[in-house]
Amino acid sequence: MTAHDNPGVIAPPPLIGLAVIVGGLLLDWLLPAYLLTVLLSLEDRLVIGALLLLAGLALAISALGAFRAARTNPEPWKPSRALVAGGIFRWLRNPMYVGGLLVLAGLSIAVASDWMLVLAIGSAFVLHYGVVLREERYLAAKFGPAYVAYRDAVPRYGWPF
Repeated sequence: MTAHDNPGVIAPPPLIGLAVIVGGLLLDWLLPAYLLTVLLSLEDRLVIGALLLLAGLALAISALGAFRAARTNPEPWKPSRALVAGGIFRWLRNPMYVGGLLVLAGLSIAVASDWMLVLAIGSAFVLHYGVVLREERYLAAKFGPAYVAYRDAVPRYGWPF
């Protein structure tokens, strides 16, 4: 690859997640909404939130382990040294992003932040168009037929579309 050996993502995904958390809490303070507190009891919010958060952490940690095993960078703004197709990546191509979104959803529900949940849903579109699609183009250019075969065999987000 050239000196520009990275996907050119719109922003580092951890910063997108941080923006969701800070933005959601700020909007909750400025313009409170109480939908989650009306729909779910505190106990339900804590249980659902914890389950989503733990599932998201499990996906992200599993993905980091696969990156470490392949000796490549997990950060999408750095060059990829290897195509990671083992571990959790056998079932979905973007476990860190799915995991991150589950963490944001779980946190949003647990703390009853309607705005954080809305921003988390919106961030899924930012991640898809600003990160994932750019990564896919980069990986196809860098790893050629090996990535194309992997892309065609493994669902992007764990469901078959």
